[in-house]
Amino acid sequence: MRRLLSLIFVLSPGVLALAGESAPAAPPPTVLDPVIVTGALDESRDLLLPSLGASSFVISSDQIDGQSQGEDAPFNQVLLRAPGVAEDSAANGDLHVRGEHANLQYRINGVLLPEGISGFGLELDPRFVESLQLITGSLPAEYGFRTAGVVDITAKGGSFEPGGDLSLYGGSYGTFRPSFEASGTSGNLSGFVDASFDHNELGIENPTPAPTAIHDSTDQAKAFADVSWILDSTSRVSFMGGLSVSSYQVPDVPGVPAGNPPTPGNPTAVPWTTRIGITGFDSSDLDENQDERNYFGVVTYQLSAGELNLQASAFARESGVHFTPDPVGDLYFNGVASDVDKTLDSAGVQIDASSPLGDGHTIRAGLLLQDESVNAHSTTAVFPVDSDGNPTGPAFPIVDRGTLHGLMDGLYLQDEWRVFPELTVNAGARLDAFDFSFDKEHQLSPRINLLLRPSASTALHAGYSRYFTPPPVENVSGSAVAEFQGTSNQSEVAQDSPVRAERANYFDAGISQQIGTHFRMGVDAYTKQAREQLDDGLFGQTLILSAFNYAKGQVSGQEFTASWAGEGLSAYGNLAHSKALGENWDSAQFLFDPADLAYVRNHWINLDHDQTFTSSSGVAYRRKDGSASTLVYADVIFASGLRTDSTAPDGSNTPNGGSVPSYITVNVGAERSYALAKGRSWKVRVDVINLADKSYELRNGTGVGVNAAQYGMRRGFFGSVGTRF
Repeated sequence: MRRLLSLIFVLSPGVLALAGESAPAAPPPTVLDPVIVTGALDESRDLLLPSLGASSFVISSDQIDGQSQGEDAPFNQVLLRAPGVAEDSAANGDLHVRGEHANLQYRINGVLLPEGISGFGLELDPRFVESLQLITGSLPAEYGFRTAGVVDITAKGGSFEPGGDLSLYGGSYGTFRPSFEASGTSGNLSGFVDASFDHNELGIENPTPAPTAIHDSTDQAKAFADVSWILDSTSRVSFMGGLSVSSYQVPDVPGVPAGNPPTPGNPTAVPWTTRIGITGFDSSDLDENQDERNYFGVVTYQLSAGELNLQASAFARESGVHFTPDPVGDLYFNGVASDVDKTLDSAGVQIDASSPLGDGHTIRAGLLLQDESVNAHSTTAVFPVDSDGNPTGPAFPIVDRGTLHGLMDGLYLQDEWRVFPELTVNAGARLDAFDFSFDKEHQLSPRINLLLRPSASTALHAGYSRYFTPPPVENVSGSAVAEFQGTSNQSEVAQDSPVRAERANYFDAGISQQIGTHFRMGVDAYTKQAREQLDDGLFGQTLILSAFNYAKGQVSGQEFTASWAGEGLSAYGNLAHSKALGENWDSAQFLFDPADLAYVRNHWINLDHDQTFTSSSGVAYRRKDGSASTLVYADVIFASGLRTDSTAPDGSNTPNGGSVPSYITVNVGAERSYALAKGRSWKVRVDVINLADKSYELRNGTGVGVNAAQYGMRRGFFGSVGTRF
């Protein structure tokens, strides 16, 4: 068809001439200003997916520069400066927003990025971010599936700041991080590309309070590209793609005793060493590793013609993780050595459209279709055991190959109604469904948000959202529990009910107040009541998350924000209070201890990622001095501590009944840049992380789905030098 249309277009002047009519003169080529057209299309794209009535926290590229490590910071550390965000494993990228475990969706230029297999990698790099906003609360109907928050990223493009950057960042813990970025235009074509490589000796949190970790090297390579072709003044086609390839050593803990030793409670236990043929193994010599790979690509067509705004995208992604054990050491200490290789392939389409309709109404509609397939290959070395759990023979492998397949689709329709200039009502609904290998569900979810602006300086919002959250198929175990019965990897609980979708009612309300020219403050409160509350945890020795449900869940909290900006000085402060509870594990029961399973069946417990108080604050000052400029900053993170098990005087255990100690970390830094001729410049930077060299725990090794202790990074000195050309 395309060839036929092209032929008609080429031959049409001649055909007209043969018919006795003069062929029209060819029109002169249209010369478009890519900056103007790109800016107009970007504004139109923003109208497709507004966060009306939800809570939104915006971080610009300048603000990223004014935070700890700037563009060289891990992506999760950038988000940690937003309200209501609690830190977990920094190398893992784990973040808990408003009392949820993960359940975040990432969008780049309005397009949903399919999620990958949970692991240590942080595939996104702050270097390509022009700005981002964390959208939480009562989400409008266009946001479905992952609903704890939306990380909405606007990527840098080639139209506004053509040129390039070279940078070298390094310092403590053997950090060596070169990076590169370039952007520019040629006619109607514009593009941006960046790439970085990172080596350091603290890839995963140290499991001990020592200043340095044992066996903790990592190498990470990342790249991102965004290329756009302007078709005319109303439309463009773009390609966006990225990759991340990472390797991690799993850090060791010295002095760990051999596994399954005799104890007063089990004096007849037989150590695993009796079936390995060795008498000793230094736990500092364990050699466990994890490799990760992530690739994604998106092709997008955008149209803004008259009153119609439309964006249609096709996307694909491959995500993989491979955990390799120490084949002897893991058997020596744990009686199990699992080699696990998982690959998640995703593909789909996303379409969003908006148009005014009548007086004061804007209609928005869209759909998302996504196909997912998980291939899991594992080889697990185990011992045969008797009824008392003692090894009866040498280790042997159990090979498991499984595939999980899933289809997800969502449709939404909503109306933004400007009732009068001060009041906007955004109402709509979503119809979501999924069909996975282990479950099939659907739900119609109404949403409504109200935004009231009684004055130019005051904004109030309130909303209700019905949420439907499918389980993350990549975190659902495909192995049969029965495979490991009679082995050293058998579960004390044989029940394995399928993981189901979470269904929740979510309420949110807040107020934002501008005071004077420079100061703004806000208060927000939320509550969620859920059935089949989803959660994830690390169980056993492999470092890949497993999903499960609580039959009931309750999450509530409050957030307080304040910011000041003007005359080169900017400052912010966030304080959040949260409480997240669950009752009765009713899926993947084999993951849990029988006593804990019995307790949780009739008791509410804190979720492992629940943190009562979380705070972030910072100040930055920028000053220009002729052709040079100076930036100095300081920021502070406070956390009351994630959950841990507690033990009563009678020896009974309460899952997640306690918390690790609270902590405060202070980071400072400075940057100096020098402008040269023809747009060139030099930049030098220094950062000091954890200025007071605070030793603090993120995890102590206990709690639901917690399999290792984790300590935050001790004091580190870092610096960079870069040039723009």
